[in-house]
Amino acid sequence: MYATTLTTPDGPFSILAGAATDPPGPAGGPAQEAVLAGGWTDDVDSLLALVHPTLRLDTSPGRFTRPSAPDGVLAEAADAVRAYYDGDHGAPGRVPVRQASGPFRTHAWDVLREVKAGERLTYSEYAARAGRPAAVRAAAGACAMNAAALFVPCHRILRTDGTLGGFRYGLPIKESLLARESGSAK
Repeated sequence: MYATTLTTPDGPFSILAGAATDPPGPAGGPAQEAVLAGGWTDDVDSLLALVHPTLRLDTSPGRFTRPSAPDGVLAEAADAVRAYYDGDHGAPGRVPVRQASGPFRTHAWDVLREVKAGERLTYSEYAARAGRPAAVRAAAGACAMNAAALFVPCHRILRTDGTLGGFRYGLPIKESLLARESGSAK
């Protein structure tokens, strides 16, 4: 796994990327590189703890490399974060991401990636979009367990009454992201 930390207007943002071990790549080949976790912290071990064990090549904390010049998907992800803060709010959605969980949560994360910048959904609307309108708590759980913040934009999901709800990295960052995206086309 590879890690990098960037400075953003919302504080340090770290990214963990690598070739995930499950599922294998095309035709049984090696797994493809993808973002495994990302968030507003400089504590990369805390991000590693969010990565599903089946996706880790080495489960020991601190078992990652910080290249002086990121390349591959790590560079692509870092460029996407910079582009996001420069106004291209769709850039993180173009970076490959891999997370693992049960079928609904995995599908719900894919659905989150389709929520465009400037669009806000309630947990109820998100559950419906994920194909299970009655699964509001499960949809909220998908947001809570999302390891790849910004790349899987759980910050765009609000409580049914329109209030912010929770966010792993704090409500001020969620509020900042939504304000930054408020001018984006829906």
